[in-house]
Amino acid sequence: MAFQSPKGTRDFFPQDLAALHHIEAAWRNASVNAGFDEIEGPTFEHLNLYTVKSGDGIVSELFSFKRAGGDVDYALRPEFTPTLARMAAAKGRSLTLPTKWFGIPSHFRAERPQRGRLREFKQWNVDLLGVDKPSADAEVIATAIRALANLGLTHEDVVVRISHRDVVVSMLEKSGVSKEKMQIALTLLDKREKMSPTVFEEKLSEHGLENSSFTQFDGDTVIDHDELTSLQEKLSDWNISQWCKFDFTIVRGLAYYTGIVFEIHERSGDERAIAGGGRYDKLIEMFGGPSMPAVGFGMGDVVLSLVLKDKGLLGDGSEFLPRPDIFVISAGGDANNHLAPTVAELRRAGLHTRMTYRATRNVGKLLTEAAKTNTRFAVILGEELASGNVVIKDMDSGEQTEIALDDIVSHVTA
Repeated sequence: MAFQSPKGTRDFFPQDLAALHHIEAAWRNASVNAGFDEIEGPTFEHLNLYTVKSGDGIVSELFSFKRAGGDVDYALRPEFTPTLARMAAAKGRSLTLPTKWFGIPSHFRAERPQRGRLREFKQWNVDLLGVDKPSADAEVIATAIRALANLGLTHEDVVVRISHRDVVVSMLEKSGVSKEKMQIALTLLDKREKMSPTVFEEKLSEHGLENSSFTQFDGDTVIDHDELTSLQEKLSDWNISQWCKFDFTIVRGLAYYTGIVFEIHERSGDERAIAGGGRYDKLIEMFGGPSMPAVGFGMGDVVLSLVLKDKGLLGDGSEFLPRPDIFVISAGGDANNHLAPTVAELRRAGLHTRMTYRATRNVGKLLTEAAKTNTRFAVILGEELASGNVVIKDMDSGEQTEIALDDIVSHVTA
């Protein structure tokens, strides 16, 4: 019987995992350099952590379950913000503000897998709590941009599309959308880019909404809004204005957003959003904590990987595999007895050391094996051991030298 990984998940072979770690390193470095501390939470939460705000309808999007014989509902986490809000609420007023947290957890969504969207994925989450000014939003956006720049992307490759929930609601209200239909209007506006015009109009008709209420979002819109004006100034201070544009078709589907929202897109628009986030000033209070302003975003690895590959910035991952310092081979005979002790000593010295497992006296074949690992040096244990020496070959230059066995470490680290 042949087994396969579950649909919407991935197997990570060494080069695949190396590529993922390359992305995670850019995320982690950008976070730490900006003063964010790393946190983590459980892989699954009580189901009501997600339904308390979004309602029971969200259950169909989650991997939810009961423990055998138990009566408590759980769900694998589809996002990290509710967990973060729960953790912040648990700390309550003992939490030192501002608090800057980030995490790179695994997430799970029980949705139909498609390009850029899987059922299991890694997501970088960055959150700043305790600052109610657009300066916090700008710093969070700047942190996201720093990571993308570290990965080789530029403002010609990606754009941060920024909006404001209050502004969008006001525009819809002025066009005749009632308060009763506001949430569905926001949801449809959020999904409009993913629908054909015909399907979008059908959805509007189903809910008694007029297309004229949404045509105002086509093209550039100039809005006079204090928070957005202040944000624009802060984006300039962070020298990231060229990465950003205001776009009021962005509303973010999650209901807990309260003000400024944003998404990061590849400029051609061929892929899903690379990242999305915004301000959620009421969420921590909803989970029993103190009233606390907060802003954050999530950036998944799936779409980002697609964009990086399209731009030629991510190969098959083999380029990110760790390079060995030394590959030790034996020319056979008595040298075989020195193989394990030599490797052990080099590893104790902190060197990344590999060795051959092949039984052959053909040194040429063993050097070919060493070359395939991209090692820096090959150490050949042969007849020179009789005088306490080995042959060491620089695999980049091809230079081959006879040195004392005890001098391998100093030769490699020189």
